[in-house]
Amino acid sequence: MNTETPVASPCVHVCALDEADICIGCQRSAAEITRWGRMDNAERRQVLLRCTERARAQGQFLTVAP
Repeated sequence: MNTETPVASPCVHVCALDEADICIGCQRSAAEITRWGRMDNAERRQVLLRCTERARAQGQFLTVAP
C-alpha cells in the first residue's frame, strides 16, 4: 500500500495560457494541467522540474545569491 502524500499542485491561481499553451502562473502546459490528477508522484516531480526550467527560461524564477 502506497502511503506517500501526493505531490501538491503548483497552481498559484493565475490561470492563463500563453501562445505556447503554457500557464503563466504555474508554468505547466495545458496537457500537464489536464493530466495532473491522474499522475503519480514521480510524474508530478518531473512536471515540477520542467516548470522550474520554463520559469528560469522566462526570467521568472528568482534565486537568492549566497
